[in-house]
Amino acid sequence: MQRHIAFLPILATLAGIGLFSLMDAFMKSASLAIGAYSALLLRSLIGLALIGPVWAVLAGAWPSGAVLRIHLLRGIVAAFMALTFFFALTRLPLAEAIALSFIAPLVALWLAALLLGEKIRPQAIVAALLGLAGTLVIVGGRIGRERMSDDAAWGLVALFLSALLYAWNLVLQRQQALVALPTEVAAFQNGIVSLILLAGAPWLLVLPDAASWRDVAASAVLSVSAAMVLSWAYRRAEAQVLVPVEYTGFLWAVLFGWLFFAEKVTATTIMGAVLIAVGSWISGRNRPEQSAV
Repeated sequence: MQRHIAFLPILATLAGIGLFSLMDAFMKSASLAIGAYSALLLRSLIGLALIGPVWAVLAGAWPSGAVLRIHLLRGIVAAFMALTFFFALTRLPLAEAIALSFIAPLVALWLAALLLGEKIRPQAIVAALLGLAGTLVIVGGRIGRERMSDDAAWGLVALFLSALLYAWNLVLQRQQALVALPTEVAAFQNGIVSLILLAGAPWLLVLPDAASWRDVAASAVLSVSAAMVLSWAYRRAEAQVLVPVEYTGFLWAVLFGWLFFAEKVTATTIMGAVLIAVGSWISGRNRPEQSAV
C-alpha cells in the first residue's frame, strides 16, 4: 500500500478548511439575500447534482447498512450544525461567535477518545490548547467592540449547540472516511442534508436572483471540493492529529478579509498565527507514516 508522510493529511486538512472558509464568504452573501435556510438548501441540492453522478459512476455498489447509518447520522448532524450556526450569527457579533465556536475542536478530542477509541496523546492536547490560545489572541482585540442584540442569549445557546454538533461532526468525519471514498462522502452528505431541509421548503424557501444563484453555485462547488479533500485527509490520520488544524479556519477568514475587504493584519493576528502554526506542527510531529486504504 502507498505510504504517506505524516504531514500530508495535515496539509490537506489545511487546504480543505481554506476551501470551506472561502465558501463561507459566498454563503454570507447568499444568506443576506435569501436567508440562511434557502442558501443552505440550494447549496446542498447543487452540490448533490455535481457530485451525485460522479459517485454513481464510480461506486461499485450501494453502501452497506452500517455505512449508510454513518452517512445518515453525519448528514443529520451537519444539517442542524449549519442551521444553528447561521442562526447564531444573526444574533451575535461575528468576533464573539467565531471565538466561542472554537470550543468544538477541544470537545472533538475527547469525543474521539470516547467514540473512536483513540488514545489522546499529550502533544494532541498541547496542540489543541495552542490553537485555542492563538485564536483567542487574534480575536481578543475585537471582542467587545460590537453590542450584542437583546436576544443574544438565544444566539449563545444556538452557538453552543452548533459547536457541540461540530465537534461530533469532526469525529463522524473520521468514522465516515474510514468506510467510504471521498465521492461517496460528499454525495451522501449533500443528499441527506437536502432531504432534511426540503421538509421546510413549502414555507421557508426563497428563490434567489441571478447574483445570488452565482454565490450559491460557487458555494456548492467549494463545499463539495472541501468535503472530498477533508475525507481524504481523515482517512489517513486520526482525528486528534487533524482537529487542531481546525483553528486555522480563523486565519483563512483573516486572509480573505484582507484580500476582499482590505482589512488590516494586526500584530495580534501575527502572534495568533504563530501559535496556531506551532500547534498544527506539534499535532503532526513524530507521527508514524500512515497507509492509504
